[in-house]
Amino acid sequence: MNSGQAAIRGDPGRAMNWPETIASLLVGGAFFALWFWLLPGWLGFQVDAASIAPWRWIAALPSVLGFAVALHCVWDFGRTGRGTPAPIAPPKRLVVAGFYRYVRNPMYVGFFTGWIGLWIVFGRANAVVIAAACAVILGVALFVIAYEEPTLRKSFGAEYDDYCKHVHRWIPRTHAWHP
Repeated sequence: MNSGQAAIRGDPGRAMNWPETIASLLVGGAFFALWFWLLPGWLGFQVDAASIAPWRWIAALPSVLGFAVALHCVWDFGRTGRGTPAPIAPPKRLVVAGFYRYVRNPMYVGFFTGWIGLWIVFGRANAVVIAAACAVILGVALFVIAYEEPTLRKSFGAEYDDYCKHVHRWIPRTHAWHP
């Protein structure tokens, strides 16, 4: 394996690429901040911790874990991919490291898990909000299928096709894929 392939595969011994990693964390942080600012009111969150049923706090664990997965994926975009999650500064290398060895879209899966957990803890769901959330999930799925995957296929060719053959879009593998 040459050094380029080692970098693509997420070789931990490789030197850190700080400018892209910092840019990725800034873009990822801005994305997280935007959604944390927009969604709580839209989803009907009420942050009155005293009025929340104690059993609902159990959902805080998957919420924290989901957001941690998404943040780790942002890190991988900069460290391994030498780019950001934003389409204006995409990764220069296919990111097949960390959680990307288990599922092709771990950032979305982590983000959805985090928000579902928060919704259980703080949310007051109704049919309209649930329908809107389902529409958002469908929109993200269509965006992935219609834009992200063709763009990745165009950018990374056979390497991306091989990755798609072994790693599912939304359902994680039980064991990490090692190309």
